[in-house]
Amino acid sequence: MAANFEQRREPGRRATLKEVAAEVGVSPATVSNAYNRPDQLSSGLRERVLEVARRLGYPGPDPTARSLRRGRSGVIGVLYADRLSYAFEDPAAVLFLRGISEAAEEAGLQLLLVTGSLRDESDVEAVGKAAVDGFVVYSMPEDDPSVHAVIERRVPTVLVDQPEGMGTPLVGIDDRGAARAAAEHLVSLGHRRIGVVSFELAREPVGGLVGADRQSAATFLASGQRLRGYAEALDPAGIPWERVPVYECAENVLEEGKAAAGVLLAPDDRPTAILATSDLLAFGVTEAAEEMGLAVPGDLSVVGFDDVPEAARANPPLTTVHQPHMEKGLKAGRLLVSGLRGEDPPRTEILPTRLVVRGSTAPPKTDA
Repeated sequence: MAANFEQRREPGRRATLKEVAAEVGVSPATVSNAYNRPDQLSSGLRERVLEVARRLGYPGPDPTARSLRRGRSGVIGVLYADRLSYAFEDPAAVLFLRGISEAAEEAGLQLLLVTGSLRDESDVEAVGKAAVDGFVVYSMPEDDPSVHAVIERRVPTVLVDQPEGMGTPLVGIDDRGAARAAAEHLVSLGHRRIGVVSFELAREPVGGLVGADRQSAATFLASGQRLRGYAEALDPAGIPWERVPVYECAENVLEEGKAAAGVLLAPDDRPTAILATSDLLAFGVTEAAEEMGLAVPGDLSVVGFDDVPEAARANPPLTTVHQPHMEKGLKAGRLLVSGLRGEDPPRTEILPTRLVVRGSTAPPKTDA
């Protein structure tokens, strides 16, 4: 009988549940129980069903269909602004995702990374089709259509480093206060000529020096808040913000930091210190300065933001703002799991930051 059936089946086509049932001589429900409710069958019958299924090439019930019947996929999505591969290049993002992964593992859930529409409008459709039970929205520009696509799905959602007011739980830091502390550190050392290297301000980064209009139109919350924090420290110190050169990088990578430093350090009255909105950009600034024959911190002080593991190992070790990336991911993941369970999680969690002073900052030269 089995041989006749296998001869009738088209080459390359997988067997179906009904075909397995017919081959064994049982009902389709019995085959389904062999996979989903094994306690309903004798061990001998179940083994016979599974043996026939293996021989015919039946892979078992479709997990997607099964999850749809349950109303759950067992997967949480992370909406991420940049290209997918970059999530594994950015050490801050790696730590954040490790935290979310730990929360997912605790709950027996899987993780799916979904890129936003920063580069491609078609990615909005991917948000709508993603087979996930909920989303963590990680540091997206507030005007990104993908963010609104998540909200419109009305699934449990947690925002990270996003503006408040969307009616969902939020995890973040005080970017403004942390940046203010970084700039105050340079002022306290005596620096008066200070430049800023920023990562993207909005969905379509322009790259290069940017003025007040571009800065005020920032839709990445972290970018806008860090610039405001720097300004709040410099203006009272007699350093007018409008005279502070701000360079917007097209991407948060070391090469962009180098390019920014090449522009900011070119004039004769170059800055004696640079504030970078990320450690990766700060590493680029330091590398560019050294290639230009400038000593860090002798000729140029550099302050980063993030305190990724490489910051303490850099040469010189980088002065930077520490933020708890892994804890941020862990809290966001656990808040989402709470939402999936129908619990009422806290609306906002602001995690602490601190300035870590290392060897990349010092007072300016007396003749600077």
